[in-house]
Amino acid sequence: MSSRTDILERLAPLWQAPAVPARWVIWHRPGGESLVFDRELNMPLDVDFDLDDVVLGEVLRRMRAAGIPESDVYPGRPCG
Repeated sequence: MSSRTDILERLAPLWQAPAVPARWVIWHRPGGESLVFDRELNMPLDVDFDLDDVVLGEVLRRMRAAGIPESDVYPGRPCG
């Protein structure tokens, strides 16, 4: 099992200065759930490790500090 520090290091690209338009967006879903959405792949971040609430909170905090955009509206392209 990876330590939280290892996980945060692997996710570091998420809070680098955003490109224009930003690849990563913090998407606020109904019900108060926040996800990291990958606009290049047109899907929520698919992680191969478990993000507990503490790690997800830290990822979102770092993304906000870097100026990553946030949206209540679906940030992806239409599927299909």
